[in-house]
Amino acid sequence: MKQFTSVNDVQDIGQLVEAALKLKNNPYADQHLGKNKTLGLVFLNPSLRTRLSTQKAAINLGMSVMVMNMDKEGWALETQDGVVMNGSTVEHIREAAAVMGQYCDVLGLRSFPKLTNRDEDYNEDFFNKFVKYCGVPVVSLESATRHPLQSLADLITIRETWHGAAKPKVVLAWAPHVKALPQAVPNSFSEWMCKAQQEGMLDFTIVHPEGYELSEDFTPGAEISHSLEQALKGADYIYVKNWSSFKEYGKVLTYPDGWMMNNEKLKLSNNAKVMHCLPVRRDLELSSEILDGPNSLVIHEAGNRLWAAQAVLKALLQSLT
Repeated sequence: MKQFTSVNDVQDIGQLVEAALKLKNNPYADQHLGKNKTLGLVFLNPSLRTRLSTQKAAINLGMSVMVMNMDKEGWALETQDGVVMNGSTVEHIREAAAVMGQYCDVLGLRSFPKLTNRDEDYNEDFFNKFVKYCGVPVVSLESATRHPLQSLADLITIRETWHGAAKPKVVLAWAPHVKALPQAVPNSFSEWMCKAQQEGMLDFTIVHPEGYELSEDFTPGAEISHSLEQALKGADYIYVKNWSSFKEYGKVLTYPDGWMMNNEKLKLSNNAKVMHCLPVRRDLELSSEILDGPNSLVIHEAGNRLWAAQAVLKALLQSLT
């Protein structure tokens, strides 16, 4: 693996999941790989699980870690070429990314969308230029359109907790929120689950109110529903997540009542386990009775962020040897 920005960078997702679970049982076996290697973590947006899990994963592998909060500590970056920098930007991404690559063996980058211009966000210009100019392997810590470390952790969690004879039914269920959120997590989750479905690992359904359809680029083969009650029937895993509209980009549309997941709706499922990437707004996106109850996997899932990051970093370090 030369970089990790989407499921398309992974040759065998089942193999990567098993590698992560193996690391979970023996976290310090590969410290020789990271000896005298440095991971740089570059954040343009807030982070809790991504920062701590990736930093801990690097330490487990024997790496040194440097963290740069560009939104607070760095210069304002220019990303466009051919412009006279006589405005508010101070440093061009060409120099900034290249310099970071001089100091680090692997770089992680986190950058959210602005949710004002769909073409601009989905073009991933900032992220792609950072990858182009830094000259070292890059791990996506979340971009405008994807969050692959989260999705890998989600798949690890499903693989680890599923003990049924048949394939599990996994449902991505839209939930309410007070503000417009990016599509990155649902895009990425859908992309990984569709790939897992193609490989015969599970069956995948997406359910949301009309108007909240994701880009079809991320949902090939998924069953799409607008009926929460219908989609929950027979569900073994319910992944709860809000996202803003893709078609009416970045907007929060009107929707009918009844989209928050609670124990009453859970009765429609196959006693499903409930997942969420966190942070979660209690009793808005997801009921406290579920979060505090036996069906919640959110803490287990967050714990697996460590092993997802460690499996990815291990693969990248191996590519450097």
